[in-house]
Amino acid sequence: MNKIGVFGALLALAAVVGLVWMNYSGFRKSEQGSKVDYKNATYTIDGNPITLVNGVSEVPAAPGSASTLTVKYFGNEAKGDLNGDGAEDLAFLITQSGGGSGTFYYVVAALQNADGGYTGSNALLLGDRIAPQTTEIKAAEITVNYADRRANQPMTAQPSVGVSKHFKLQNGQLEAVQ
Repeated sequence: MNKIGVFGALLALAAVVGLVWMNYSGFRKSEQGSKVDYKNATYTIDGNPITLVNGVSEVPAAPGSASTLTVKYFGNEAKGDLNGDGAEDLAFLITQSGGGSGTFYYVVAALQNADGGYTGSNALLLGDRIAPQTTEIKAAEITVNYADRRANQPMTAQPSVGVSKHFKLQNGQLEAVQ
């Protein structure tokens, strides 16, 4: 092999090693949590902090209990500025289940910090075993559309009544808009 061929092979190898190193070091930084991702943030349900790790939290339902209380990222994300700071925040749904037949749906907000990380909000209950449709943010207001059951319908009935609920961030807390 001539000198140019050896030099070219070494240069290509150095480029590949450099790319691998940059990708690995970037992965390690995000893995170590230099920025809080919204699926790895803390949200509050009924006054209790719930920290999601990769979109999931599992804790004992009660001290020493074998059953678990599971909170999961559901989705239905919407993006927009919720607190007027010019940064793109998120609103989305999470679910909570705890061994019974219910699956409770909540809306939460993830507020983007100056470093690009996120701070989670309190969670507001939408309902049990609903059928989520869409989530939108317009003019700093969150609208969640979903199907629910009529009053006095059994929980076994399919949700069929369209519902829209509106929420705003007030003094750092998510609140229902009447």
